[in-house]
Amino acid sequence: MKTTIKKQLDNRITELFKQKKNGVLSIFCTAGFPNLNDLPLILQTLEESGVNMVEIGIPFSDPVADGETIQKSNKVALDNGMTLQLLFEQLKDIRKTVSIPLLLMGYLNPVMQYGVEAFCKQAAEIGIDGLIIPDLPVVEYTEFYKPIMDAFQLSNVLLVTPQTSKERIQYIDEQTDGFIYMVSSNSITGKAQGVSKEQLAYFERMNTLSLNNPRIIGFGISDAQSFGTACKFANGAIIGSAFIRALEVEGNLKENIGGFVKGIIGT
Repeated sequence: MKTTIKKQLDNRITELFKQKKNGVLSIFCTAGFPNLNDLPLILQTLEESGVNMVEIGIPFSDPVADGETIQKSNKVALDNGMTLQLLFEQLKDIRKTVSIPLLLMGYLNPVMQYGVEAFCKQAAEIGIDGLIIPDLPVVEYTEFYKPIMDAFQLSNVLLVTPQTSKERIQYIDEQTDGFIYMVSSNSITGKAQGVSKEQLAYFERMNTLSLNNPRIIGFGISDAQSFGTACKFANGAIIGSAFIRALEVEGNLKENIGGFVKGIIGT
């Protein structure tokens, strides 16, 4: 396999990992959930609470990689009236109040319908730093979409799983920007809880590969204990389903978010 030398993108994601080598907390939230216009407040409160990065889920009618909790949040958001165009509208002034890295995470179909170049252009204009498109094959990304994303300085985050071969991981490391998303298991989001012996072996194997990109662990990270364990083997972790459930709790939204984050990282 040919090794390529790529120019590292310079954006908020790469700056974050230069400044913070470990303990990076990334939170996933679904745009338009729990209420249609909550997203700006959620993002601002997450930053104020000490979160380092946020992945904004683009609601989709068939989120096949997601478990019941995030599937439900997608349906609620769509029923609320969330669209990709409205999402961009809600985020047009977000950089006036939020400075941490923001990524858009979603499936390829809505991006294709919007138009890949138009999508990337709009994302870059509002201050999005990266994209996570789980169903975009790496070879297709490299051949067709990488030049577009690079042109708009958008990091494209690629995923690896416990079954991904060493050669494939190294190829993904060459092609991705920002960080590698380590899916902790082959289950859907929100399914697994805690960290198994098999997952620990996978994490340790990743540590032996001397990869260029930082690594973030996702799927099954839900509390301070699992977050701390993940940070022993990677640069940080992503919490999604547990945060979505926290947003459903009755009460003040800002207080609920602040309390959730404090429960993960303390004061």
